[in-house]
Parts: sequence; C-alpha cells; structure tokens
Amino acid sequence: MEKKINKLLVANRGVPAVRVMHTCRDRKISTAAVYSTPDRLAHHVFMADSAVHVGEAPPVESYLNMEHMIDAALQTGSDAVHPGWGFLAENDKFARMVTDAGLTWVGPPPEVIRLMGDKIEAKKVAERAHVPTIPGITDVKDIKDIKKWLERNKIDFPIMIKASAGGGGRGMVKVESEHELATALSQAKSESMKAFGDDTILVEKYIEFGRHIEVQIVADEHGNVVHLYERECTLQRRNQKIVEEAPSPSLDDNLRNEICFTAVRLMREIGYRSAGTVEFIFDSATRKFYFLEVNTRLQVEHGITELITGIDIVSIMLDAAVGKELPFTQKDIHPNRWALEVRLNAEDPKNFSPSFGTISRLQIPQGPNVRVSSGVYEGDVVPPYYDSLFMLLMTAGADRADAIRVMDRALGRNLRVEGIKTLQQLLLTIIRHPAFIAGEFSTRFLEDHHDELVSMFIEKNSEDEVLKIAKYVAEISALGPQAWM
Repeated sequence: MEKKINKLLVANRGVPAVRVMHTCRDRKISTAAVYSTPDRLAHHVFMADSAVHVGEAPPVESYLNMEHMIDAALQTGSDAVHPGWGFLAENDKFARMVTDAGLTWVGPPPEVIRLMGDKIEAKKVAERAHVPTIPGITDVKDIKDIKKWLERNKIDFPIMIKASAGGGGRGMVKVESEHELATALSQAKSESMKAFGDDTILVEKYIEFGRHIEVQIVADEHGNVVHLYERECTLQRRNQKIVEEAPSPSLDDNLRNEICFTAVRLMREIGYRSAGTVEFIFDSATRKFYFLEVNTRLQVEHGITELITGIDIVSIMLDAAVGKELPFTQKDIHPNRWALEVRLNAEDPKNFSPSFGTISRLQIPQGPNVRVSSGVYEGDVVPPYYDSLFMLLMTAGADRADAIRVMDRALGRNLRVEGIKTLQQLLLTIIRHPAFIAGEFSTRFLEDHHDELVSMFIEKNSEDEVLKIAKYVAEISALGPQAWM
C-alpha cells in the first residue's frame, strides 16, 4: 500500500513554515504548527490547522528542541515532519528521530545529511565523483600545517579558514596575510565550537572575485535525478545571501550545461533523494567552477527556480518522501523566464544591526509578476530571538531587465513597512546600481560599494510628504479654519 501524508508537522517558524503550509493547502494536507512563547500570535500559527507550544524563546528550548518537536508531531496526530530551512533542517539526528518515531521525514536520508554536513567528507565525495574542488587542506591542527601547505603548493594569500561543520557564514574567516593566521585560526575554531559544537577546521584558497552559483536538484528513491537549472547568489553580506536570481547572468549555455550536469553526477553518487542544492564558486577570471557544498534541504531562494520552471519544489519533496517517482524527466524542464529574489531582513540597512518590534504598517507589493513569501502580518511583532528574515520578495520577467524593472516597482513604490527597520533602501540601491544592472559583480560587491550604496538612500520619499499634506487637509476639513491661519 502506498504511503500517504494526511497531516504534516512543520518544524519551523516564520517564512519557511508559511511557505510549506501554502503547498499543503494546495494538496489538502492538514498542517500542525509549533511555536515558542513570543511566537504564540505569529503568522504561521494562524495559518496551520492546529498548533503546539514547544518552549520558551531561546531556540535551544523551543525550535531546536528535538524531543519537543517529536512530541508535538505525535500529539497533533501528524504522520510526517517537514523541517523548512534553518533550525533542525540539516540535523541528521533529528531526521533519524522522526523516522524512529514512525513518522515520515520530508527530506533526504539521515546518512546523506550527515555525510554532506561535514565539509571535509563532502569534499572527498565530490573528488570521487570527479567534481572540481577548491585547492585546500583538511583537518588543520595548527598554523604550521597551513604554512606547509601554502609553501608546498605555492599558494598566495588571501585564504579562507572554514568550520568543517559550518554553514550560514559562521566559522568562516578570510585571511589576508601570514601575521593574521594565528588570530584567524583561533577565531574560526571558537566560532565553530560555539555554533556547531565541533572545532574541526579546513583551509582553502580564497577565490578573489568569485561568483556564487548553485544548482537546484530534485531526486526520488527510484534513481531519477533531475536538475532545475541554476541560481546566482553572489550578492552577500557576511557570507549570507541577500539578492538572488535565476538563471545566472555569469554563464553561457555550455558552462550552464556543464555545471548543472556536474551537480546531477554528484547527487547520483551520494544517492540523494528529495530536493537539494549543490553550491559552486565560479571564478569569473578563469571561467572555472569549484564545488563548495551540498545543502540537504529546501533553500531560501527556491522560489525563483519555481518561478522560471513552474514546478512546486515543496510538492516534489512531499511526493519523494512517500516513495513516488518524479513526474517529469530532464528533457521536460524548460525555464522560460528570469526571476529575482531579495531578502527583507529586519535590520538597519546602514550597518545590518538587528531591528525588532511591532510592525505598525505593512503594505505588501502586488501587481503582475510579483511573488511574496511573508512570515508576518500588520500588527505582528518581530522578536529579537530568531533570524531577522521576515519576507522574501520575488519578481519575474521575460528577461533580466524586465525582472529588474518589476523589482524596482515592488521595492521602490509598492512596499511599505513601518515600525521596524528593514533592508528595503539598501536592496533598492543595489538593483539600481549600474554594475548590478550590467551583471558585473562578485561576492565582494557589498564591501566594495557599501558607502556608495548608503549615500544613495532616499531618506524621505514624495509619498511621505503627500501623506502629511493629506492629513493636514483632512484636519482642516474636519475642524474648519484654524485661529493661526
């Protein structure tokens, strides 16, 4: 008898939880939400069919508490668990706990998550599958190891020290010269220990003007592996992406085919199932690409791939989890649009310091070719305990210029968020920057142009002035002529 998902526990909050629930609504699958104390009135809680309190504000007591998650699934009568992204999404222990509890895990097998979660092991698998990897050294004990490697391979600075268990930009330190080595190594080790409970380190050559390209893969347990083409995620701050697009403006068709089929080959080698992403760094100077890592989960930017291909990736994950075959083959995939995504974080756009509080006004962009994935509503509270992402804004067009024009409208005219600071101004200046419009940028774009971008912020727009005048006119109409007039 074929397995079926009747009720799904979404082990997450905010944007990812709401995203998964939308697909469940389409497919008439009931959903259960989990929430911490400050999230009791959150958007994802209202969207679900039932909801369970899983602990206090700190993630370790709520969204990272695996026992509480399993209890919540059993208590709500859920028969499957989707982890979204972040929190427990790439935790192989949690995936195993879900299956041990007799529930369906919506994601790749736990052993694949474990293997790919270790950057050193993942690199070895990539080499076995003949996927090009960045020159580097693994299992670094002290700076002597690094110096020997630099000398032996005639490698110049800068280099990158990385946590083997890392992700999300944590435990990564760029080193410009030899005298920075000792400090950088101890910083990477301590960050890695704090974030992942493991201080194993690897060192790689830093690709100076690299571009970040990732390939979306979907696979089933019957050996079918299909790529849904690539996304460009080069624009980052502190190693976290803020603007993404599909397809990549960096690649021609030959390179595109090569990078996409290299990703398929790797995922086949590791026996992948469900949706996942293979990340590469592309050296635009030499036109070579190198393997970075595999993300064994739904990616934040999956929505732009959905826009250009018309495929619901969460739906494919649900099917793969119950053993269904992919409903298409590689030759059925024909992207025919260009899509952009910006991440709206509750942060000060000048210095990225977090902003939290009540959203006193929220006007969400609408109109042709706009897709919004929101985790909040007007009057909602953005708490200080979690990731600052509260909304993904996506636009599409027949070509890149078209998609940028729609994004300009959505960000510049149609989006209003009051009560918290957001990256809106920064994102608008990025998409209006001549280098971005020309498709000429690298992972250093933000550090190289930050002051220039901030100087372009519009402190007050004409709409604010118009609102002031309208308020004044309304007051006069209501109260009649005033003594001071």
